[in-house]
Amino acid sequence: MLTPQPLPPVADVRPQAVPSPHGERIDEYYWLRDDDPQAKRPEVMAYLEAENRYTEAMLAPLAPLQAQLVAEMRARIQDDDSTPPLYDQGWWIWREYAAGAEYPRLMRQRGTPERPDAKAPRQLMLDQPARAAGKAYYRVGGWAVSPDGRLLAWAEDTGGRRIHTLRFKDLVTGRTLADEVPGVLEDLAWANDSRTVFYIRQNPVTLQSGPVWRHRVGTPVADDGLVHDEADQALFVGLARSASGRYVVIALHGTDTAETRVVPADAPAAAARVVLARRPRVRHTADHLGGRWFIRTNEEALNFRLVSAPEGAPDVRSLWRTLVPAREQATLEGFALCEGGIAVQERVDADTRVRLLGPGGGRVLSAGAGSTVELGEQRDARAAHLRFTVTSMVRPKATYDLHLASGRTLLRKEQPVPGYQAAQYATARLWADARDGCRIPVTLAWRPDRARQDGTAPLLVIGYGSYGLSYDPAFSSNRVCLLDRGFVVAIAHVRGGAELGEAWYEAGRLMHKQNTFNDFVDATEALVKAGWGDAGRVFASGGSAGGLLMGAVANQAGARYRGIVTKVPFVDVVTTMLDESIPLTANEWEQWGDPRQPAAYAYMLSYSPYDNLAAQDYPAMLVTTGLWDAQVQYFEPAKYVARLRARKTDTRPLLLHVNMDAGHGGASGRFQSLAEAARDYAFLLDLAGLGPRA
Repeated sequence: MLTPQPLPPVADVRPQAVPSPHGERIDEYYWLRDDDPQAKRPEVMAYLEAENRYTEAMLAPLAPLQAQLVAEMRARIQDDDSTPPLYDQGWWIWREYAAGAEYPRLMRQRGTPERPDAKAPRQLMLDQPARAAGKAYYRVGGWAVSPDGRLLAWAEDTGGRRIHTLRFKDLVTGRTLADEVPGVLEDLAWANDSRTVFYIRQNPVTLQSGPVWRHRVGTPVADDGLVHDEADQALFVGLARSASGRYVVIALHGTDTAETRVVPADAPAAAARVVLARRPRVRHTADHLGGRWFIRTNEEALNFRLVSAPEGAPDVRSLWRTLVPAREQATLEGFALCEGGIAVQERVDADTRVRLLGPGGGRVLSAGAGSTVELGEQRDARAAHLRFTVTSMVRPKATYDLHLASGRTLLRKEQPVPGYQAAQYATARLWADARDGCRIPVTLAWRPDRARQDGTAPLLVIGYGSYGLSYDPAFSSNRVCLLDRGFVVAIAHVRGGAELGEAWYEAGRLMHKQNTFNDFVDATEALVKAGWGDAGRVFASGGSAGGLLMGAVANQAGARYRGIVTKVPFVDVVTTMLDESIPLTANEWEQWGDPRQPAAYAYMLSYSPYDNLAAQDYPAMLVTTGLWDAQVQYFEPAKYVARLRARKTDTRPLLLHVNMDAGHGGASGRFQSLAEAARDYAFLLDLAGLGPRA
């Protein structure tokens, strides 16, 4: 006897006008929005809880499969793991997990720039498992040890909304200090007196940025001093110590401009001064070492160049020395300053590499097509080594140290994945033709003894394509569950990212955003045509701005996909971009367009997933969100599901899951997140005919 299907929730229809300079739009589900940072209205919670119950009921037959997937994922995580130690101001610092722990402990041991002192005692700096006890969500944002090594400052979030509290610990006595600064962002930086710390006080409305303040440990927060309050709300604010340790650097940056200000680390009460002024359409990052400024800039260099400038005149272009020139075929993505050398991270033909500058171009560290080579964390310019990492879709992350004096490369650690045999899996870089003639890079992973290029394999295509952020191939031990069951998994490196340079990014933003969606569909079709997937078992997945991609693809080409998983999706583009009280809105007009302008409004309206939901068939869809998401508010995916359910003409599953305890990144613990991944994979496997209902 068949079990009757549960009935989906039906949200109330309450038409509300959404004003704009170009006329009103009616939003029948606007009432689901509640901006209260502590609790939502009972009627809103009732609807969200009903959606969760419906999703749970619909997925109940998959519970054994989900449990099996969680067990497999859990078995591939080494219980007692740790990160490779990294040199920082006379200490080697690392994170270590105890068996079964969700969160790591932050540890240190004395040593020289060459190596830890094996005879020195190991010291516990921050016991995250203890601090997370009893909390549904816990995350440490930024942390830093004072230059004298005595005090630890860290910012912790216990709600998932990026609202942190700045705290302090005396590492000599082990005592947590009474100082608490609430409502701060992740970044923080110590002055050289080891008593003054700089932090960013979070804007209580937009949440994403705010003014820079200074706090002296042991004094009332009310006595903290304002350092810089940025008037342009479209700019983000960042904080760091310069590589030289001489400056606290205030980095102001947006999509199309940047400014660098500094406070002398030896004079923390001094006013912040501009060292690189903002210029229209000029983006830069800057650091300081050895009496010179080093500047990565796109000025006269679409794909960026690296220059150095004298201490006293960093903004005088005639005094700049070119270290890495502008290049059409290579993008300069970042740099690291060490006393033993300068390293840059570059991208060529969608692949990253690290280059140590020197005669003849220097030493290049690369790993071939479909691999990702990146600069690692560098906390102290006096370190004897340069850290870099290597990974691919089938290669667990390996951490290396390049000894700057000898040139020797040391493998510090390869991510342990119990039971995983890399030789059983394969990866490849392909190129798909877009409808306008562009070639789209695509990275594939599969298990050759389980999937063949004969048009029979289930195919999952994932993508992002926004902000100039490249979706680089990286290993996921969770994804092995799909590969072992015969899936081919592909990353479509669509326009809007920067895999092929800044022009690739520019071709997928503002009035060119449709290219992002076209590329994804065209890459999917190319893969199916080449035999990499069964046309009847093609799936798609993306999150955040990648969720916008999923929403547009579902509207424009949904018939090509059997199912879509979209996580924390940005789907109500026009309404959000019209409302400056929503986090990220003003910061992102240069990404999507300013809807106060008629042409931008019309273009955004043409692809906004929420505004283009139609009376048509859609793929099966699983939509996820977090109640406390500060980047894509929960009500966007909630409204999207409500309207889609009312308009679509098919009977395929449409499920919404709301994590009531988390924000944009989902569950915070390393094992807690497995249940979310297993739910998503079980949904796809079942649709592919590989679940219990096959």
